[in-house]
Amino acid sequence: MDLAALLRAFFALILTLGLVGLAAVALRRYGPDAMARFTVQKKDRRLRVVETLVLDPSRRVVIVACDGRERLLLLGEGKVVADLDAPR
Repeated sequence: MDLAALLRAFFALILTLGLVGLAAVALRRYGPDAMARFTVQKKDRRLRVVETLVLDPSRRVVIVACDGRERLLLLGEGKVVADLDAPR
């Protein structure tokens, strides 16, 4: 490998790392706003997550609102462990 090929590879690496860094800075600065503009929010959604609470690494409690009713779900190990009506 001659010196010209080595320099070309080095500058290509520097250019690639610079472009990745520039993309990271642009995403950090403009990313959340740009992503919010591209997602379409429907106002008449029937299902929404009100609140979540992590109990331990394998279990969490989720309050889900659906059609004006709130349900309390205990999720764990890939399944719904308990499903209760949440008090208002």
